[in-house]
Amino acid sequence: MIEELFSTEDLPVADRVDAWREKLTQVHAPVNLVRRSDSDFRAQQRVVQLGNALVWSSVMSPQTIRRTRQLIRRSDPEVIHLSLITRGTVGFRMDGPDAVYGPCELRTNDSSRPFEILMGPQGEIVTAVSVDVPRARLPLSSNDLDRVIGHRMTGQEGVGALLTAFLTALRDNPRSYTATDAPRLETILVDLLAAVFANALDSMDSVPAESRRRTLTLRIHAFIRTHLHDPDLTPAAIAAAHHISTSHLHRLFQDHGTTVSGWIRLLRLERAREMLADPARSDVPVHVVAVRAGFEHHSVFTRAFRSAYGMSPRDYRRRALLQEAGDGPAAD
Repeated sequence: MIEELFSTEDLPVADRVDAWREKLTQVHAPVNLVRRSDSDFRAQQRVVQLGNALVWSSVMSPQTIRRTRQLIRRSDPEVIHLSLITRGTVGFRMDGPDAVYGPCELRTNDSSRPFEILMGPQGEIVTAVSVDVPRARLPLSSNDLDRVIGHRMTGQEGVGALLTAFLTALRDNPRSYTATDAPRLETILVDLLAAVFANALDSMDSVPAESRRRTLTLRIHAFIRTHLHDPDLTPAAIAAAHHISTSHLHRLFQDHGTTVSGWIRLLRLERAREMLADPARSDVPVHVVAVRAGFEHHSVFTRAFRSAYGMSPRDYRRRALLQEAGDGPAAD
């Protein structure tokens, strides 16, 4: 994937504000920028391009960002922006009353509408993970988008939590993906954005069926990962938690070439493998590792682990810890 890094620390002080304004123009649209006179201005940005969408993390000094009607008349790329605030507070003014957003909240604006953003109104540093995507790329009507932009949303619950997890994973591990992953990641991002917006409008029916299907699958995957330790994590329990039939659940997994139970077993084995290889958990008995990974019976766990990794859990731990210490043979 295309990744671009920017930091005002690399520039003369006198050039920093103009350079940052240009970066904001590139990812969203032309804006005016005013720095706080009592702040040492700095900004950092890491941009990852996913097809037509941009995902960018930022660290910013207090500043005011304005998009005026004059700027809109001059240039409007018709882009929707969403920011996940991760630190600090952000004041926002668009069509409605002034609002203040804090950590784990989702703030949106539209390049076609005037707005004013106050980064760090109390003088604090603000960090965020942001998305800019063409309005035409989102599978929602223009009317629905107009209604939802500027609406306060949370990144801590429901589909918002899935979007938060996706954005933070991309921020923290951008180099774990390749250029061939970009189209798939763009599709996931657009589906999540559409679901978050539709959920805020209480109108999931406005989202295309295929997008709803992919978003539901993401929700189920996240639910399974959260409940892996639960021995009662069964297809019936998963289906009930998502208000679908077990047959519907099985079809979702068949589309991905696996079964519900097989995928759960694979994740549990991977979690157990990670715990066994962790030096900080070397004193945790193997049977306790099995339970924490979601296996009720130690014998079942041992057989499944040996089948997956070609050795017993105890032997795997011994080999992994020796390699960690630099005393063992290289992995095959």
